[in-house]
Amino acid sequence: MTSAPLIGASYETPFGTLTVLATPEDGVVRSSGFRMMRDTVAALPATMQGRGWEPGELPHVADAVTAWLDGDGDALASVPIVQQGGPFFQEVWEQLRTVPSGSAVSYQELATMAGRPRAMRAAGTACARNNIAPFVPCHRVVQSGGRLGSYGFGGTEVKAAMLALEGAWPLPVRA
Repeated sequence: MTSAPLIGASYETPFGTLTVLATPEDGVVRSSGFRMMRDTVAALPATMQGRGWEPGELPHVADAVTAWLDGDGDALASVPIVQQGGPFFQEVWEQLRTVPSGSAVSYQELATMAGRPRAMRAAGTACARNNIAPFVPCHRVVQSGGRLGSYGFGGTEVKAAMLALEGAWPLPVRA
């Protein structure tokens, strides 16, 4: 039995075009980002790439993106997602989805949330390998001391703008 092609949709945002691929049978987002659709497809596991894709509507994604842009930063966490990665990466991504809009955590705080407080670099690697931004909000992770750190979906300018939209940038000065 051949699986149906993935559904692909694009949404215009202040940060660029957000491209999204989801499975039609359950609406689960499998790949997304502020990049061209061909790059979103390329980020899929080979088994998912083999399904192909076709343009379509993803109303639950469109509603969540609209709500996010209108100020409900936590709306993105309502969208179901799946991406491949080992147990620690899965835990990091799951914990990232619990970081509330309007706040940011350091890589060390994220590693602690994922149960491995000394695994800051591994937490950073999990952020770098996240293929479902902004639904897994790696833009909410900053370096110790409040420096932005990198952002693979448009650089630090996009990261700062996303945090500003959510009310988390500039970061408050800690006493």
